[in-house]
Amino acid sequence: MISERPRLRRSEVPGYLMEKHGIPIALATLNKMATVGGGPAMRYAGRIPLYDVEDLDRWAAGRLSRPVASTSERAA
Repeated sequence: MISERPRLRRSEVPGYLMEKHGIPIALATLNKMATVGGGPAMRYAGRIPLYDVEDLDRWAAGRLSRPVASTSERAA
C-alpha cells in the first residue's frame, strides 16, 4: 500500500520504493546509507528520521537507468 502521507518513517521506505518504483532495498541498507551517505535525503523530527515522498521519488529516479532495448545499450 502506497502511503498518502508526505513523510515516511525509515521502516516504511522499503515498501514504498518497491511498490511505487519497483526498487528493492533492505532496511539495513537504508540504515547504512543514513550513516555513510548515498541514500535518500531525510529530515528529523526529534530523533526520528523522516523521508519526504518527493525526495524518495527523486532518489529512485536517480538510481534507474535510461530505457534500453538491449544489454549492449546499457554500457553506452
